[in-house]
Amino acid sequence: MNQKATFGGGCFWCLEAVFEKLDGVLDVSSGYAGGPNSNPTYEDVCSGKTGHAEVVQITFDPAKITFAALLDVFWECHDPTTMNRQGADSGTQYRSIILCHDAGQKAAAERSRDAAQAHWPEKIVTEIAPLTTFYPAERYHQDYYRNNSHAPYCMMVIRPKLRKMGMA
Repeated sequence: MNQKATFGGGCFWCLEAVFEKLDGVLDVSSGYAGGPNSNPTYEDVCSGKTGHAEVVQITFDPAKITFAALLDVFWECHDPTTMNRQGADSGTQYRSIILCHDAGQKAAAERSRDAAQAHWPEKIVTEIAPLTTFYPAERYHQDYYRNNSHAPYCMMVIRPKLRKMGMA
C-alpha cells in the first residue's frame, strides 16, 4: 500500500524537482501546510502571515523506497540549520519542516534528525510536527521544474541543486 510523506525545506519547486527523480516515488505535489488558515493561496502564504510552509507531499511505494530513505534525501537537499530561510528565500513559509502522518513517521523523523546532526556543524532547526491538513498549491506550481526548466530560477537554483545531488 502506498504511503505519503510531507516535507518543507525552502521553495517547494526545489523539493519537488528532487523527490520526483527518486525510484519508488509515485507523485509529488507542491502545497501548503502547517498553518491554521483553511485553503491558503500562494499570495496568502507568501505574506508570511498564515503560518503555512511551502511543502511537498510525496506519494511513495514503501516496497521500493522507505520513509527513512526519503528522510536521508531531505537532509541532503536543503540546509536544515537555517531558521526560516533557504538561500535567498526568507520567511516562515520557507522553514525546514517534517509534517508526520503518524506516530511511526514522527519517531523515524526524530531518529533521522539526530543521526543527520552529525553531518552539520550548526544545530538542525527542522520542525517535526503532525500533519493536520495539506492544501495543494495552484496548478501552475505543480511540476514546475519539469515544465519550466529554462526559467531563470530553475537554471540558477534548482539545476545546481540537482547537480549537487547527482540527479542532473
